[in-house]
Amino acid sequence: MARRRSSLGFLGMFGRSGDLRQLDAALRGVDLHPALVPEGAKLTIVNLMKDHWPDEPPPQAYPSAAQLFGYCIAGPEAFERSNGLQHRLDAERRLEAALEADDSFDAQIILMALHAKLISGEVVERYGLSVD
Repeated sequence: MARRRSSLGFLGMFGRSGDLRQLDAALRGVDLHPALVPEGAKLTIVNLMKDHWPDEPPPQAYPSAAQLFGYCIAGPEAFERSNGLQHRLDAERRLEAALEADDSFDAQIILMALHAKLISGEVVERYGLSVD
């Protein structure tokens, strides 16, 4: 079976692919405007999702990825103000677990945010993250 490709659209003639539209909606759901995230980062996220779920990422995967990515970008306090304490604690638990299992899907999202220099300085400092 051929792998479905993501599409950014072209000159308004061709629309964005469904996976990018779902990710954009999920980013909005965690109070992160999609325009603030470079297209390359969004393409990387959907490609990581396709690698993790070879058939098709389930619909609930998009909000889950957006939650962790949004936490990485916003930092703890801003993320909590927009999403609540429980979502902040969930994101922090996932981040801590990802640091233990360094090849997990969550670890790949965190690493991508770090390499893209989109991650909050507070998150970098709190968890001692670095690119080596």
